[in-house]
Amino acid sequence: MSSTILVVEDEPAIAELVAVNLSFAGHKVLRAADTIAADTLIRAELPDLVLVDWMLPGTSGVQYARQLRAHERTANIPIIMLTARSEESDKVEGLDSGADDYVTKPFSPKELLARIKAVIRRRAPQLTDDAVEVAGLKLDPLTHRVSGHASPLELGPTEFRLLHYFMTHPERVHSRNQLLDHVWGDHVFVEERTVDVHIRRLRQALVPSRHDRHIETVRGSGYRFTAQPTSPAA
Repeated sequence: MSSTILVVEDEPAIAELVAVNLSFAGHKVLRAADTIAADTLIRAELPDLVLVDWMLPGTSGVQYARQLRAHERTANIPIIMLTARSEESDKVEGLDSGADDYVTKPFSPKELLARIKAVIRRRAPQLTDDAVEVAGLKLDPLTHRVSGHASPLELGPTEFRLLHYFMTHPERVHSRNQLLDHVWGDHVFVEERTVDVHIRRLRQALVPSRHDRHIETVRGSGYRFTAQPTSPAA
């Protein structure tokens, strides 16, 4: 599944190599030569993953990773550090800064793509093409099909994305704002109540297999998808 990846790299040749290979793999690429430019891009559109070079002009990649982790809006963005520094102490410092992985230069494009895929699968499974199944409810992103106890269910595109996010993040309470950011994208401006409308449509679509009960309303907080509902959907 296509992801938006921000590449923060001040060496033009490396930035071009990474961008070309990411684009060829189907990803949308945003490019910045320093953290100031990166911040400008992030304000406009929250990326799904950040590739950041350690040695940048001004703010280093390690400092920038810490900054991203310190702000609520960017705290959960997967980060991969790119660097020529290969000592164990450097790797520990990079990971301690908040990076999810650490790739040393020179690296092969295939290795980088594999590491990106692994990090996204671990940190943002809703962005992968892996099928997911919970309590007899199965969703396949590749075929865009949903079934409940082996019977097909019809969902609209927004309800499909919403269910995919729920199923890849079960048992957690998600606020309306969080759902808007992760399902609609934080650069799309819609009313919070839009979430309620699509939750209602999603529940209706899941009624035939009785999986509507798995989407719970948490009063004053938001919604939760659970494998073991304790009461009918509210």
